[in-house]
Amino acid sequence: MKGIICEEINRLSMVELEEPRLTEGQAIVQIHRIGICGTDMHAYRGNQPFFSYPRILGHELSGLIQEVDDESGQFQAGDQVSIIPYMHCGICIACRNEKTNCCMDMKVLGVHIDGGMRERITVPTSHLIKTNAISLDQAVVLEPFSIGAHAVRRSELQSGDVALVIGAGPIGLGVMAIAKQRGATVIAMDINDERLAFCKQWAKVDHTVNAIQQPKEQIAAITNGEYPIVVFDATGNSRSMTDAFNYVAHGGKLIYVGLVKADISFHDPEFHKRELTLMASRNATEEDFDTVVRAIETGHIDVDNFITHRAPFDQMIHNFEDWLKPESHVIKAVVEL
Repeated sequence: MKGIICEEINRLSMVELEEPRLTEGQAIVQIHRIGICGTDMHAYRGNQPFFSYPRILGHELSGLIQEVDDESGQFQAGDQVSIIPYMHCGICIACRNEKTNCCMDMKVLGVHIDGGMRERITVPTSHLIKTNAISLDQAVVLEPFSIGAHAVRRSELQSGDVALVIGAGPIGLGVMAIAKQRGATVIAMDINDERLAFCKQWAKVDHTVNAIQQPKEQIAAITNGEYPIVVFDATGNSRSMTDAFNYVAHGGKLIYVGLVKADISFHDPEFHKRELTLMASRNATEEDFDTVVRAIETGHIDVDNFITHRAPFDQMIHNFEDWLKPESHVIKAVVEL
């Protein structure tokens, strides 16, 4: 069985791996699609927290069940599935409170443990989402969109609310799409005008703001000086995450969807004056995956135009460096097996 391993910073290798073995309560999944995300790219460049080498990357996955041991009968060989890549312990305080996304002993595929950038993988049936009603392409992007769905759910965003989403990468775009589905007025902010145009065309956002052109003034004008009630920062950039405090309405919420290896500070009097709520949003739960499946089935999320680059498995390493370059204009790259 072939697999691709990140041996060390800036080095990927195609290797031969042992075939997975079926054990109780698990399924062997034949991988057919692998989504490439910022986590993979940061790991490759050496900028990913919680990461060690060597590691098989890949946590955005879809495929077909080859073999399964499932007493419930929910899954059968031949079922198409997406994989929830967050392996939680099931016993810690977070898991006991149904917050499996932030388990105290979290092991994420492709980060803490080897992922799915290989031909086959063994996965607990508890971490499978049946996707027979959608395509393999649609199933492979459930995970990144579910991160956005989780952030929106945590924010308690309501129809008619004004939301600002900072960062027009795949995660930010997912936040925008789910926020629009909820009926919010959405402002997209980024430093790249081409990305902002994509937000308008793909996510149907209501307003766009270039972050290097007096963003606070632009946002104030859009909101009649009141600012958005919810601000999502999906940049993973410490400067942006610090500046985000300036854009939240009195009584509003700031949700950090992105992750950065740095300390974030804020001016406490301003934080208290507006009685802001600061929240982190990590990973997603099965509920969020189900939300995204419904959004795809009802046409609220356009996967065809979201996936902009593709490569067959045996050419992935050759294409990976190009996908890292801004001039390649990648929104979402997918590997096909």
